Amino acid sequence: MNSTATYAAVQQQSYEQLVNEHAALVKRIAYHLMNRLPPSVQAEDLIQAGMIGLLEASKNYEPTKGATFETYAGIRIRGAMLDEIRRSDWTPRSVHRKARMVAEAMREIEHETGRDARDVEVAKALDMPIDDYHQILQDASGSRVFSYEELSEVGEVMPSDGGRELQGGLESPFEGLEKDHFKGALADAISSLPERERLVIALYYDEELNLREIGQVLGVSESRVCQIHSQAALRLRSRLTEWLPAHDQT
Repeated sequence: MNSTATYAAVQQQSYEQLVNEHAALVKRIAYHLMNRLPPSVQAEDLIQAGMIGLLEASKNYEPTKGATFETYAGIRIRGAMLDEIRRSDWTPRSVHRKARMVAEAMREIEHETGRDARDVEVAKALDMPIDDYHQILQDASGSRVFSYEELSEVGEVMPSDGGRELQGGLESPFEGLEKDHFKGALADAISSLPERERLVIALYYDEELNLREIGQVLGVSESRVCQIHSQAALRLRSRLTEWLPAHDQT
C-alpha cells in the first residue's frame, strides 16, 4: 500500500472513531432540543440530521485550530438539527402573519407610549377580543414564528458554515463588530422586558426548565407560561426588527 492509500485509510479510521465515540452526543442534543419543540417534531428526524452534522464535523475538524472536537461537533450537530427544523416548518402562513401583526402592534404602541405594551392594548390595536389575542400567542408558541435561539444565532456563527470562528480566522473585523453590536442589542432588549417575561426567558433558556416546571415556579398554568413566553419572544422581535432578515419582516 503506497503512502497516499495508507494516509487515506488512517483518515477513514479516524473519522469512524470520532463518529462512534460521539454518537451519544447526537442523541443528547436531540432530546435537549425536543424539550422546546412541539410534539409534531420527531426525535428520529433530529437524530438523523444530527448524525449528518457529526459526519461533516469528523471530516472538517482540525485539532490545530484550538477547539475540542466535542465543542466543534456539538455546534455542527445542533446546526444540522436546526436546519432540519427550518426545512420542515409545519406552521400555517396565517400563524406567521398574525404573529408579525402582534409584533408590529407592540412596536407601535411602545413607540407611542414609551413603555411596555399591555395585552389589552395589543388586542385593542388589532381589534380583537383578548381571548383571540391569547390564542395567537398559543399558536405562535408551537411554531418557529420566532425563536430566541434562532435570533441569538444572528449574532453567532451558524454551525452549517463549518464553524469558521472556532476553526479559522475567516471572520472579518466588520463581521466581528456587527456580532458584538447584536449581542449588546439583544442583551438590552432582554433586560428591558417586563419582569415576568424576563423571568420566563431566564428560566427557560438559562435554567433550562420546561413550561410545566416554570408554571410551578410562577404559580400559573402551563398554557399561561406558553403565552408569556410567546409574548416575550414577539416583544423581542418587535424591538430587534433591524436585525431580522428582510423576509422575516414582511
